[in-house]
This record gives sequence, structure tokens and C-alpha cells, in this order.
Amino acid sequence: MTTICRYCNALKFKRETAGLCCASGKVKLDPLLTPPQPLKTLFDGSDPDSSHFLQHILEYNNCFRMTSFGANIIREGGFMPTCKIQGQIYHLHGSMVPTPDEPHQFLQIYFISSMVDQLNVRCNIQGAQQLKRRIIEQLQAFFHANNAVVNMFKTALERMPSDTHKFVIRADCTPTGEHVRRFNAPTVNDVAAIIVGDPTKSRDIVVQRRSNIMHRVNETHRLYDALQYPIIYWQGQDGYDITLKMVDPITGTIFTH
Repeated sequence: MTTICRYCNALKFKRETAGLCCASGKVKLDPLLTPPQPLKTLFDGSDPDSSHFLQHILEYNNCFRMTSFGANIIREGGFMPTCKIQGQIYHLHGSMVPTPDEPHQFLQIYFISSMVDQLNVRCNIQGAQQLKRRIIEQLQAFFHANNAVVNMFKTALERMPSDTHKFVIRADCTPTGEHVRRFNAPTVNDVAAIIVGDPTKSRDIVVQRRSNIMHRVNETHRLYDALQYPIIYWQGQDGYDITLKMVDPITGTIFTH
């Protein structure tokens, strides 16, 4: 990845088109903020376990992601088969509380009442055996304190009177005041409790209190990446959204069409 975009400084492969990353400066993304402790020292190398953390960052992320990762896997070959992904990858979300005969997984782990029990479940996730319990425990406390999506889900769960209710995370959020909403962390105002059967938009995330059915998250939803990659989006902030207005890369003027 030796090609650097002159507008957003993205690193790109040789044959990637010029405007693929930021539409040649028309899409302005807010820079990722430096996280507080303990994530900061794990990232910058000053923690004794930084090398271990960065080497296994995907596995640590998997301990805290709120959606599952899906794809069509094609197996080829005989004795030593190879696998490849065919078609589009996708993310799936479940309910906030598992059915009585199912274990907690993904988002549901955040609602286990005991933090010790939460930690035990995370340490037993597939691939977590090589991870350090101390780091998982620190990250668990960190996300409960700093991730707005986690706290939004907890607030919504407290509001839901029964399993027949659902709540909606709107795909589009109206800007507040004079500032165009781009990558703000979500608030409780983004949540609307609804009764089964109420109309929602196809891009909205509709979450049930209790269900054993997985639902697909629209890839253009503003929280698509935050639900899957909490270590990167540690605040639970918005990612890219198709309603994000483009700007003139020279004047900074927002395009109206």
C-alpha cells in the first residue's frame, strides 16, 4: 500500500482508483481520537503487554463485538482445502437477552449482571484462550464506561416493558442546532421504543428484547462498523453514512445536491 491519497492521506493499493477512499476530498471524515487508558498505552507501546495486544488485536476485538461476522464461504480442494469468500460480507445482530436455552453471545454478554461472569464468558470465547485475562478485564470496564452504544443499549433495555417490545436505532439522525451531524456518539434520543408492527425504515436497526433470530445490519447504517469493531470505534461513534453531505475540497462549502 504505497499510494497515499493527497486529500485524506489514506494508504491505498497500487490499482485502487483515485477517488475510492474520500471521493477526491469531497467526503470529510473526522480523525479518530486518542483513547484514554488503558487503550492508549496498549496502542502506543508503553504498556508491557502492547506487543501481545497488537499481535492479537482481532481476537481481543472479537471478545467485545456486538454483531457477528457473516460471509458466503466456498471451500475448494480435497485433502487440504482452501477457503474463499464469495459475494458480500455482512454483519448480523441478535436480541439483547438470549432465550432460556441459549448462552449469552455478542451484545448479550454486556447485559450479564455480574462483571465477573461477563469476564468469564469473554475469556471462554473461541480464540480467547491465548489472550490475557487482565487485558480483557480492563477493556470490559473501559467499554462500559466509555462506549455510548453499550450505554444506549442498556438504557433501552431498562425502558422495554416486555419481550413483545422492540426498539429502533435510526439509520438517519437529524442534525441538532447548527452543526451537521457526522460522527457523534449516539445518545438516548436516538432510541425509540416501539410495539411490534410499527413501521420502520429498511435501513434501521430493529432490536428485540428476547429472540433466537439473527437479523442483518444494513451496511450503510451509521453504526455498522461501531458494532463490529469496538476497539477502533471505542466511543461508539458514527461511521460513514450515505446521508453524509459532501463538501468542496477547496472551499469547504457543503454541497446541497
